[in-house]
Amino acid sequence: MENSIKKLQEHVTFLQHEISQMSEELYSQQKEVMSLKKEILNLKKKIEALDNGIESSINKEDKKPPHY
Repeated sequence: MENSIKKLQEHVTFLQHEISQMSEELYSQQKEVMSLKKEILNLKKKIEALDNGIESSINKEDKKPPHY
């Protein structure tokens, strides 16, 4: 009986250690996901700014000069 209790205690200790490692890895991945989301938002803003700049330059080029 005492031997099986010791095995159970060892198993519980092992599982607690594994859960702790998984928790740390999950936290690390969550931080990375948040960082990547911010980077994506920044890239979207830059693309929109470039698109707006291209559209405004196209509109200026399409206008006829006043002497027409």
